[in-house]
Amino acid sequence: MPRVVLAFDKFRGTATADELVAAGGRAASAAGWSSTAVPLGDGGEGSLDVLGGANRRTTVTGPLGDPVEAAWRLANSPEGKVAFIEMAAASGLVVAGGSELNDPLAADTTGTGELIMAAVEAGAKTVVVLLGGSATTDGGFGAVRAVNAARLRGIELVVACDVATRFVDAASVFGPQKGATPAQVALLTRRLERLVQLYRDDYGVDLSQIAGAGAAGGLAGGLVALGATVRSGFDVLAEHAALDEALDGADLVITGEGKLDAESFNGKVVGGVASWAAEQDVPVLAMVGIVDPSADGVVPNGVTVRSLAAAHGAEAAMARTVELVEGELLAALTDR
Repeated sequence: MPRVVLAFDKFRGTATADELVAAGGRAASAAGWSSTAVPLGDGGEGSLDVLGGANRRTTVTGPLGDPVEAAWRLANSPEGKVAFIEMAAASGLVVAGGSELNDPLAADTTGTGELIMAAVEAGAKTVVVLLGGSATTDGGFGAVRAVNAARLRGIELVVACDVATRFVDAASVFGPQKGATPAQVALLTRRLERLVQLYRDDYGVDLSQIAGAGAAGGLAGGLVALGATVRSGFDVLAEHAALDEALDGADLVITGEGKLDAESFNGKVVGGVASWAAEQDVPVLAMVGIVDPSADGVVPNGVTVRSLAAAHGAEAAMARTVELVEGELLAALTDR
């Protein structure tokens, strides 16, 4: 019996990775295939769900100073307890009320630092901070102030992100998404420039040329100053889910996301799955909601793309995502 690996990301706003993997499993069974479920994320919002969901909650300082109850996960591993924290749960734009209600100059990452300390106090030997969806452009200064650096001795701190933005560029690249005006972007940029010098003086770390240090408004850089390692969010989650073992001997891997574009192959799940599958010569089917024109010419060899919007129209693709994915995959697997 042929075997397919189901390695979906969420379709933002319409279906979770777990729902899509379940739909793929039903389609595979009906088509006479066995399947291995590996729901994935890239380190951004929603990644905690693919790790099994939250099993801890801690009240911390929200991005604008109000208390917020933030969910996080503590798991066991052979190396000791591992904590997974979504910074968006403590310092996210959604928590701030969206870009309309956010104060891009005042928003800070204190709550994320408090979550890190909660994880350490709970016995975590590794703390993975999943970045994405931040309200903040404080260069991680709030988190750095909230963390007792001495308590991090012997703790592996990992920053998981999907962007390569440099520290000082965080304001211009992400600030407008958080409600910052051009004048505020300029001010935030100057703040980040000063923080480069401060972190260099206080911690001996030069953040100016570190790729990814600008993730989550520079939070990545602030945590790097404390000794964190920046890693691909996809790789962190794929390793935790044992994607390489799932791909071993597979006949096909199916992945997907809501919108396929050029960035899909630059740190996102579809591109990550394609890269890992290529190493084991496993063909890839990418089932996506829509295909952006920017994806033209960047889809690697060995990857076949099917679009729900192209087959059923954009409105149906949004309203009936799970149903249509199941039907398209049943047809695709039956044809093979």
